[in-house]
Amino acid sequence: MSAPGSLSSPRPPAAAAAPRPAVHSWDEFTTLREVIVGDATHSRIPDQRDPSAWLNCYPDLGPAELERIETGLFPARVIEESNEDLEELAAALRGLGVTVHRPPAVDHADEYGAPGWRSRGRSSYCPRDLALVVGTTIIETPSPMRARYNELFGLRDLFQDYLLRGAHWLAAPKPRLRDELYEYDERGRPVLGEAEPAFEAANCLRLGRDVFYQVSRSGNRMGFRWLESTLRLLGEIRLHPLVGLYEGTHIDSTIALLRPGLVLLNPERVTPETVPAPLRGWDVIWCPPMRTGPTVLPHTLSTPWVGMNLLMVDPRTAVVDADQTELIAALERHGIDVLPHRLRHARVLGGGFHCVTLDTVRDGGAEDYLGGV
Repeated sequence: MSAPGSLSSPRPPAAAAAPRPAVHSWDEFTTLREVIVGDATHSRIPDQRDPSAWLNCYPDLGPAELERIETGLFPARVIEESNEDLEELAAALRGLGVTVHRPPAVDHADEYGAPGWRSRGRSSYCPRDLALVVGTTIIETPSPMRARYNELFGLRDLFQDYLLRGAHWLAAPKPRLRDELYEYDERGRPVLGEAEPAFEAANCLRLGRDVFYQVSRSGNRMGFRWLESTLRLLGEIRLHPLVGLYEGTHIDSTIALLRPGLVLLNPERVTPETVPAPLRGWDVIWCPPMRTGPTVLPHTLSTPWVGMNLLMVDPRTAVVDADQTELIAALERHGIDVLPHRLRHARVLGGGFHCVTLDTVRDGGAEDYLGGV
């Protein structure tokens, strides 16, 4: 295990053959060349009277508990310390030769809306959440959360530059986010309905020609249908639905693809019997229990399992929460060097190292890692 912020062994130089496209990222683990790192500035807790915020922020709380949630800006300490941690991450990645972009955060205090609702923004902390990169294409995804409606505007200048340098740039149909999209279970808690396509990019994991899509509170079946039809335009790409695996929100604290043939799984959400069919036969690291400590706020946007939310820098190097010593040891036993870093408020702000980064260039191509499964 390397010391926090230190560099592992030298990484291979970028291939000197044909120039790489401006955007080129097909997977979660080949050598990272270019990445976006988030910014916690202006991060806010949305009004919890909005069913889309209740659905995605604190869905396990009842109405009485929601009323005690303090909305508006996160405490200054949370924002300042998170930005310190993000800058340390960016510096470490630059030290590895990775090109790092740090677009400024959107001012999420500005009010906006559409027919039937008004909202303010949430955060620019997690650029992964709403932008899905598949090969040379950026896909803006239609979040079911009203407070995220304009979040990607912070990346717009960078995406436009990628477009001018040859990347493809698509956006899903802008969702209307009417009240009928939000349904309620037998306890009176919100669930995501099927009135229109709604999903977040962080519901997806990429594996060359295969993409996994988790159906959950942050991604519905209609969103799967739209994405499946769109990926057909990009080539022979297979979209695999994961239904009933984890009905919370995103996929990247449930499954982490480490390298071809090796996967990290959350044992609280996945069992040997429910391992997704395309991954059966892979070697599995069952994630050890997460080490936890006190949080600045009593209610957090992520569970303790955000500690397994790691970033692969290449197939043998991972950026991991420095507190997760058992996980680090498990990864090292499988030949993965670990760069331990800190994100002190990952649970409060709702994102670990995979969430707070968006890789736009990796070495890997459109490989068929699953043999057509």
